[in-house]
Amino acid sequence: MNEIMNQAKSIKEDLINFRRTIHSNPEVGDALPKTKSYVIEKLKEFGYDPKEICESGIVATIEGNEPGKTFLLRADMDALPVKEATECDFKSNNGCMHACGHDMHTAMLLGAAKLLKQNQDQIKGTVKLVFQPNEEGFKGAKNMLKAGVLKNPDVDAAMAMHVHSGTPSNVVLCGLGTSIAGCNRFRIVVKGTGCHGAMPELGVDPINIAAHIYLALQEVTTREVSATKPAVVTIGKFSGGEAANIIPEEVIMEGTIRSLDKEAGEFIFKRMNDIVVSTAKMFRGEAELIELSSVPPLTNDTDLAKEITSYLKDLLGEKSVVLFEGGGMGSEDFASYSYEVPSVYLMLGAGTKQENSLYGEAMHNPKVVFNEDILVTGAAMHTYSAIMWLKNN
Repeated sequence: MNEIMNQAKSIKEDLINFRRTIHSNPEVGDALPKTKSYVIEKLKEFGYDPKEICESGIVATIEGNEPGKTFLLRADMDALPVKEATECDFKSNNGCMHACGHDMHTAMLLGAAKLLKQNQDQIKGTVKLVFQPNEEGFKGAKNMLKAGVLKNPDVDAAMAMHVHSGTPSNVVLCGLGTSIAGCNRFRIVVKGTGCHGAMPELGVDPINIAAHIYLALQEVTTREVSATKPAVVTIGKFSGGEAANIIPEEVIMEGTIRSLDKEAGEFIFKRMNDIVVSTAKMFRGEAELIELSSVPPLTNDTDLAKEITSYLKDLLGEKSVVLFEGGGMGSEDFASYSYEVPSVYLMLGAGTKQENSLYGEAMHNPKVVFNEDILVTGAAMHTYSAIMWLKNN
């Protein structure tokens, strides 16, 4: 335990270099050519034989001297279409940004890859290292699963980690049971008949239809879903028309459904479809509800969570690990793994404003800054958790 933490500290400069290289070259979505090439290059440098199993989806394995089970460690690599507004020397200038910390995650897992090679004789079984694209679009995990990420060898348990801005540095948060909401991203296309604003009777106003749909959708969560099942419907995009005196032909609305209950989320989407179609018909127009992407609620396996956090308490100290029940309404596509194998998802504190005035901004904020000191902790957490779980299972 102490040896692994000391080894992690000894590669701190490497970890920072990994992170800053990736941070300066953010890429969005499924295709991450620069990030992919960099990760593959580093893994080969450490002695691995990485494979690309789907577009920018990388898998590498390391086996110990003794046979055993397989433990999966996953990091996401994609960035966001956000223009960076920090003053970091290594800031991005391509209009995209690692505003959710995936550069930190990738650096931590690269660090763990290096540490696992140093401790290969301690591994009883196999560790599978997974570097995944397009978490933000909720498509990466599904593509990796479809490509067989849990096969050859079959995975017995999985772990992922996310930095958490606003939580004290190096404090680990772990939810028991369902701790992160599922999410459906949707688009509503409302079609009417365009006409001059002076003669609305000659047309069908899609803005009027969309306004009625918008208001009606808010009633689903307040009147048709139990108050004991948290759920929220948000319309973040409402677009239609180009001139003040012209009624347009079409309005586009986009948004999300978030819930901690999978069945509740499915019910809300079904009822939304009823409301969208019938409201448009009532006002002589047409409308369609389209699902863009989705991810189920994330459920940590309670036994696995308690076991992994017991190792982390040994590694970091009892007070540095906080277990909780209940959850927030953010979403994470690692959830898809949790429906296939016992999984645990951890959050690692990345700094507060009390520590440094630059820390503590919200995730996805163009000014968010993470404490790079936690890279050492994350690399050690991955390494120690994998070795100990395989040893005891």
